[in-house]
Amino acid sequence: MINEDLQLTAYDFELPEESIAQEPAQRRDQSRLMVLDRAGDTPVHTRFASILDYLRPGDLLVRNNTRVFPARLQGRKETGGRVEMLLLEYPGSEKKMDGEPWRTARVPALLKSSKRPKEGATLHFHDDIQATVLHLRKDGKVEVELCYRPGEGEGLDDLLCRCGQIPLPPYIHRPDGSTPQDVHRYQTCYAEATGSVAAPTAGLHFSDELLGVIDRLGVEICNVTLHVGYGTFAPVRCSDITRHRIHKEFVEVSSQTAAIINRAKKEQRRIWAVGTTTVRTLEFAADSRGNVLPVNAPCGLFIYPGFQFQVIDNLITNFHLPQSSLMFLVAALTGRKRLLKSYREAIDRGYRFFSYGDAMAIICK
Repeated sequence: MINEDLQLTAYDFELPEESIAQEPAQRRDQSRLMVLDRAGDTPVHTRFASILDYLRPGDLLVRNNTRVFPARLQGRKETGGRVEMLLLEYPGSEKKMDGEPWRTARVPALLKSSKRPKEGATLHFHDDIQATVLHLRKDGKVEVELCYRPGEGEGLDDLLCRCGQIPLPPYIHRPDGSTPQDVHRYQTCYAEATGSVAAPTAGLHFSDELLGVIDRLGVEICNVTLHVGYGTFAPVRCSDITRHRIHKEFVEVSSQTAAIINRAKKEQRRIWAVGTTTVRTLEFAADSRGNVLPVNAPCGLFIYPGFQFQVIDNLITNFHLPQSSLMFLVAALTGRKRLLKSYREAIDRGYRFFSYGDAMAIICK
């Protein structure tokens, strides 16, 4: 007998184009919030700042502190033709060129141009940034040697902020590239660990002011890190979703954070995950008894209905793409039918979907 919860087509729904948010809410904590309490049948419709009504003193709020870097670069090929490069990872393990201010790092990337550059081609993005194509991969990605020259007092972060653009998702239309508002708003207010090419969007709803109130309420807050890769937008192509292989992303849970989470579990306090990336990080770091261990490794954990959650109790998330792995994860917590019903209600009520859209709180405990 076919389990419908594991069929890709069972996660399809019709989403009007106008439901896809193109701009963030005027204020972070004034986006809309749908609350699904597993103990009740009817969703509550409110504003995100009202999350305070559902948090209790002693709760633990775990969030992903990754920071999006300006990974999109516009430039020219040696022939003069235009080229766009999206760095798929933050450049690491840089090398300094002897006697030169230039530094190099090997990075995977995506290139967009009228004709794909050949191996060995040099691409020019700025007076201080160029790249040499080292290898053309069969999956469409390329390996490049990034060659860059930071200015006096600059690091690579500063240089990319000066020369690059924030890599917005493909469904957010910016013909002229990211705007100054995107630089600020496509980033959580607590982002600090640079390494993502997409934001952990559930966290976009929190303002500094709201986090201050949450802290004064007696809610404990701690951070984990998952660097979101471009693969988060990759479509699922397997009709049986269990055959899908999720992209791996780097995660880090410190020993201090693991101790905070394990203490909260021992004291039977509720653990809230801010976003699906936080869920994957925590469940990946858990051992067979549900204890969270320190971890610093690639995570390929794929969560879909039938998964037994060991760490998280409640989830704050956004409204996700049809037939996406993020939707599977949320369905594992809410049940697929209830999730689809709530999505239909959200569409009917004019909620805004995807990265700059509205939020959902799922309360299981």
